[in-house]
Amino acid sequence: MLTINQAAPSFTTTDQNHNSVSLSDFSENKNVILYFYPKDDTSGCTIEANQFTAMKDQFDQLDCVILGVSKDDAESHCAFIDKFDLKLTLLADTSGTLCNDYGVWQDKGKDGITKMGIVRSTFVINKKGLLIYAQYAVTADGHAQEILNVIKSSL
Repeated sequence: MLTINQAAPSFTTTDQNHNSVSLSDFSENKNVILYFYPKDDTSGCTIEANQFTAMKDQFDQLDCVILGVSKDDAESHCAFIDKFDLKLTLLADTSGTLCNDYGVWQDKGKDGITKMGIVRSTFVINKKGLLIYAQYAVTADGHAQEILNVIKSSL
């Protein structure tokens, strides 16, 4: 698992519009909120995405870009964005490379059954490319506010 003060793993993947997005695109210009969620258009994921969207202007004022990541494809991301009028960039990690690099692809148990899946997790990467926040197994509701508080106290 990743910890604070280490260099964030670099990445290049595509967003909901099939545009290439790399961590290096934001270096020295933006702090990056990289949040991983299990699946588009599910209850917890919708709550989290809507709360990040509602607070987007506050994050913008702090030079932050919000990137959501799941293993859903670009078309699924577009439908999710359109349905809820999300103001976020969603990254399509269909290969699972980004999930593996950030350690969020883990065994998950539900109803006595264990299977691999994305553990809801968030990382804040400063303009120097260092992790200033790394949290696994976060709760969706209220998490955007928690991240805003972290950023205000860290930057």
